[in-house]
Amino acid sequence: MVSELLDFGRITMLAFVNSVNPCQIAMLILVLVTILTQSQDKKRKVLFAGLAFTFAVYIGYLFYGIVLVQLFQTFTGFLREGAIYVRDTFAILSMVIGGLQIKDFFFYKKGSFATEMPLWMRPKAKRIIQKITSPFGAFITGFVITLFLSPCTMTPLLIATESLAQLGLIGALPWLLYFNFIIVLPLIVITFIIYKGFTTAESVAQWKEKNVKIFHLIAGILLFSVGLSLLMGWL
Repeated sequence: MVSELLDFGRITMLAFVNSVNPCQIAMLILVLVTILTQSQDKKRKVLFAGLAFTFAVYIGYLFYGIVLVQLFQTFTGFLREGAIYVRDTFAILSMVIGGLQIKDFFFYKKGSFATEMPLWMRPKAKRIIQKITSPFGAFITGFVITLFLSPCTMTPLLIATESLAQLGLIGALPWLLYFNFIIVLPLIVITFIIYKGFTTAESVAQWKEKNVKIFHLIAGILLFSVGLSLLMGWL
């Protein structure tokens, strides 16, 4: 029971780190602004587009999760012999990425290495999003963007799947479904807030820009803490 609680706490923390992702939030807001500009009188279209984008992010991370679990299982013989080294490698990687996130709080620069979407990708992503005219387009865009963004922000998923691989794909699947739900929870909340008219997409965008350093700090502290805990054997 204690072990299950620790696993639940660790998976939840790792998922929460992934959910504090300024890039995903920025892309969702841009999608909603685009749809609103085209269909100001059709707010349901905004709801469906936001949910479609969010579902695409969910599917994208689930795809990565399944691939990683399978990959870890494939190399289970090697990993069994060098499990401690793999674990330490992930711990150090988590601490390094966490350190870079914390650095962004004090010395923020847009497009920072390993913590944000590179600047050269942003105009391309914006052009793709501005062509969206339907929820289906939002889904395709969300999926494609997730595939490109995830390699830069998937350290928590790597750490989680390394442990989950021991359960096998069927055993790991419920954990992956839960992990991905936590990841997209902020996107769901933002979509409904804008749909219900509690605020505008532009206001959320301004709020995100104003607090982007806080996002990095929170993600950095959590990532560094997880890495240190793994390295010390506390998790």
